[in-house]
Amino acid sequence: MVELEALRRLSARVGDDPLLVQAAGGNTSLKHDGVMWIKASGTWLRDAATRDIFVPVDHSRLMAALSRNDPACETCAEFLRRDLDAGGLRPSIETTVHALMPQRVVAHVHCVNTIAWAIRADAERQLSQRLAAFDWAFIPYARPGLPLVGAIARRLHPGVDVLVLGNHGLVVAAEGVAEAEDLLGRVVAALRRPVRTTVPHDAQTLAGLCRWTGYVPATDTETHALATDSLALSRGKDAVFYPDHVVFLGIGVATDMSSGAALVALPGKGVVIRRDAKPATEPMGRCLADVLRRVEPGAPVVALAADDIDRLVNWDAEKYRQTLKP
Repeated sequence: MVELEALRRLSARVGDDPLLVQAAGGNTSLKHDGVMWIKASGTWLRDAATRDIFVPVDHSRLMAALSRNDPACETCAEFLRRDLDAGGLRPSIETTVHALMPQRVVAHVHCVNTIAWAIRADAERQLSQRLAAFDWAFIPYARPGLPLVGAIARRLHPGVDVLVLGNHGLVVAAEGVAEAEDLLGRVVAALRRPVRTTVPHDAQTLAGLCRWTGYVPATDTETHALATDSLALSRGKDAVFYPDHVVFLGIGVATDMSSGAALVALPGKGVVIRRDAKPATEPMGRCLADVLRRVEPGAPVVALAADDIDRLVNWDAEKYRQTLKP
C-alpha cells in the first residue's frame, strides 16, 4: 500500500529526531478500508522503514468497544485483524487515541518543546496564544488508555486536528501523510522554546568514577545536561512530569551510583548509565534534560501525582511494553 509506505518513511524520520520521539515512545497510524494500521507496542518509530512495526486493527469493532467502555480497549489485542497480521505483536498502548481521531493519518509524538509547555500549571493559557492559528484542544493529564480517551472525547469537537496532552505530548491528524507531516512541522515550529546552553560535562572525572564499576558515561553530550544544568536536576530529582519518565527511568533521578539506578546524574559532573541498562535508558534521560532545559526559572510546573505514577507502574500494557526488545 502506497500510503502505508509513506507513513513508514515519515515515522522513520520522526523517530530519528530525539526532540520528537525517544526510544519506543510515540506512534503513528493510518486508517484504510476499515483497518487502522498502527505502530506495535514497544517498537521504535525510527525502525519503521527497515522493520515491519505496524499491526492491523479492526477500526469499527474497536470504536464499538470504545462506545461501551470495554476493558478490552486497554490493550486492543482483541481487535487485531489476525488474517492480515502474523507478527504476534500488540497494538500501541495509544491505539484508542488514534481510533478516536476521525482523520485517516494520526501522529503522536513526545515533542520536548510541547512537553515543556504541557507540564506548566498555566499550559492551556500559554498555548492559546501560540496555537491561535490551529484548530486545537488542550487535554488535561489522564493515564494513557481508556482514561486518556475519555479526557479527549470530552474536549474533541469537529475540525480539531491538533491535541496537546497535558504532561504527555502532542497529537496531529490529517487526511494524508504529507498533510500530517506539514501540520506537525508547523505546530512544532509554533511551540519552539528557548533552551539553556549546555554546560560541558567533566569527561575525565566521569571516566575515573566509572572505572571498575558497572557504569559508563552517557554517550550523548545533551544527556549530560541533566547533571550539569542545576535547575534541570533540581526539578527532576524527585519528580515525574510525564509517563515515559516513570516507565523507563523510575521515580525521579538518582544522583548516587550506590543507588544501582539505571541512570545516575552526578551533580556538576555528568550522567552515567549502568552497563546492563535497557537501550531506552539514555534516550529517556536526554529527553528529561531536553524538556527541563526549556522550562525557565520560576515557571509554574506540575508533576504527576503519586496516584498517577502508581497507575502507570501497575498498568499491564506498560509492563508488556517494557518486556520487548527494540
